[in-house]
Amino acid sequence: MLTALLALWSGLGTGCSVRKMALRAAADSLTSGTGGAFARDDDPALVRDAIPFALKTMESLADGLDDHAPLRQAMASGFTQYAYAFLGQEAEEVQGKDPARALVLRARARRLYLRARDYGLEGLKISRGITLEALRGDEVARAAALALATKEEVGLLYWTLVPWAAAIAADKGDFKLVGDLPLLAAVLDRALALDEPYEHGALHEFSLAFDGARLGGTTKEKQEAHYARALALSTGQRVSLQVSYVENVVIPAQDKKKFDLLLGAALQFDTDAPLVRDLRLANLIAQRRARFLLAHADDFIND
Repeated sequence: MLTALLALWSGLGTGCSVRKMALRAAADSLTSGTGGAFARDDDPALVRDAIPFALKTMESLADGLDDHAPLRQAMASGFTQYAYAFLGQEAEEVQGKDPARALVLRARARRLYLRARDYGLEGLKISRGITLEALRGDEVARAAALALATKEEVGLLYWTLVPWAAAIAADKGDFKLVGDLPLLAAVLDRALALDEPYEHGALHEFSLAFDGARLGGTTKEKQEAHYARALALSTGQRVSLQVSYVENVVIPAQDKKKFDLLLGAALQFDTDAPLVRDLRLANLIAQRRARFLLAHADDFIND
């Protein structure tokens, strides 16, 4: 971060081309191995306080770089994860004692999800000329647009898709957004076709939550297949997969035994193990979610 800011400041007040070079150097620094220091952190509260500055720095850089797709992906990812981990989860946790604050938190999270989606769309337009208008067009136009995407764009597809779906889930009364569900299914299918193992099974993990919203819904067999594949690709390193499986498969099945077993195992996971240090923050956040579900088991599972 310091290197990126020094590069930015060194270009201020100089010629346009030099300034743009400085901006690009800063953006490249921020987006190469994006999130490494944050991802390894063991203090979610510290990260929560630090992320807004990092995101606003990226937005400032983006204002001067209208052709930097990786920067858009980083912003889409950052705003999505901030909204989910530090706004959405808190909203659920305070719902019982402070519903007014929960409402404010959910509304803010939804706005940030939409901001993240828009940055993802900007990145897709910069990278491959894929536009929102084409994606919202008929099936032929949508297929033609998505055919432009390559394996290099799977990250952009993913970080456009996830906040878009999250914004829909946050307000199912927004019928224009709900009408985008077939579009999201097409984006997910294209991403799976291009890079099915992406991020150690992230697309399959997302499918656990999303596939029920597809036209015709999903089946237990399909969900189990997504879970098994994500588990194999993640090699058991992501706590979020267990939590997602509980929320999207175990709770609907009202399987109390599996609910307790999987969430208990999630809490026992060693987030400091050498092989998973790059996932430490994500695993700690997933454990926080697992702890909440267990503490409110009566709200989710009927004995």
